[in-house]
Amino acid sequence: MKINKDFVLREIAGESMLVPSGAQAQKMNGIIALNPVAAVIWKALCEKEEEQYALEKMLETFDVTEEEAKRDLTEFLSVMQENGLMA
Repeated sequence: MKINKDFVLREIAGESMLVPSGAQAQKMNGIIALNPVAAVIWKALCEKEEEQYALEKMLETFDVTEEEAKRDLTEFLSVMQENGLMA
């Protein structure tokens, strides 16, 4: 699982945003706002492209059960893949 490197995470006015760059900037007009959970997942995947690592980061950051974190992670990864954020 690899994130699409044509998206760059930026903090804008205290919010986490994915900004398209490279070829993706020509295809897409706009930016993608990430909620805190999505931002943790994205940052974890930038560090280490492993689903288990992202899960561990979620459990360290938020007061959730492993089951809840797995469900949220699976859902986010699915949305990312559907929208071309995963290479």
